[in-house]
Amino acid sequence: MKVGSGEHTYEWVEHWVRIPETETGKTNGKTHGVAVAGNGDVIIFNQAQPGVLRFNPEGKLKNAWGDRFGGAHGLTLAMDGDQEVLWLTDQNSAEVVKTTLDGTTLMNLQRPPVPVYQGSKKFVPTWVAVHEERLGGNGDIWVTDGYGASYIHRYTKTGAYVSSINGTEGKAGAFSCPHGITFVPKPGGAELYIADRSNKRVQVYDAEGNFKRAFGADYLHSPCGFVHRNGVVYCPELFGRLAVIDANDKLITYLGDQPGIEKVAGWPNLPAAQIHAGKFNSPHGMAVAPNGDLYVGEWIFGGRVTKLARV
Repeated sequence: MKVGSGEHTYEWVEHWVRIPETETGKTNGKTHGVAVAGNGDVIIFNQAQPGVLRFNPEGKLKNAWGDRFGGAHGLTLAMDGDQEVLWLTDQNSAEVVKTTLDGTTLMNLQRPPVPVYQGSKKFVPTWVAVHEERLGGNGDIWVTDGYGASYIHRYTKTGAYVSSINGTEGKAGAFSCPHGITFVPKPGGAELYIADRSNKRVQVYDAEGNFKRAFGADYLHSPCGFVHRNGVVYCPELFGRLAVIDANDKLITYLGDQPGIEKVAGWPNLPAAQIHAGKFNSPHGMAVAPNGDLYVGEWIFGGRVTKLARV
């Protein structure tokens, strides 16, 4: 089955992999973050034990680890010098941790010392972006608090807290569920894309935390995050589709669009008969491989990982 059109045509590979059939996988197992390593391995962060699953390019499980991530959420692969590392966020424990691909802990970030957390607001981290040095950055780490106070926090590459933003410093206004975040390379320097999900838009800042622009309110309804390749940005939207966006922030097309799926009784945890190949249910995280293949994880009990193979 093919989806998309033109240069954005893909072969839909339903359930490219399945998460292991564990007790926690059956009762939750929602597939959240997805990343592709340099050797083509696909890494998935899911709300089950173990939380981190690493598959080879053919879809065979190579290893699994991380029994402490009951609130497994965001997964970001970054280069730390010449080493590939993972940044993981847990929405339950508020852990923000850097690890090797095999699970050795390299750094934990402390809860940001921001007054908003002295009251009723909790720190609920959802995603991490790294201003990678190989791309001209300084190694700073940016963490979204999408489910707590709707703040974004900046740390140095050594883990020291620097500052925070919450959208009120920009022209677009306060964030509401800044769910996902990434640096997108641009000719004038990398830009920080923020999935301002509940506001149904993207806010863009520079690498120093200065507001630049907002876009997408006319064509996005539930942006979760981003990956990018060759100037194209791919945005998984929770309410059943992927948005493909050009270098000028304009919509190119949607993939797997299923309008109104979020209004179906029981969504997102629908029975198998209501999960259809070629249509997304609840895209939450995704990755793009060097060859342009896409991997999408969905927010559904038991997990769902789809491969869109570039045609």
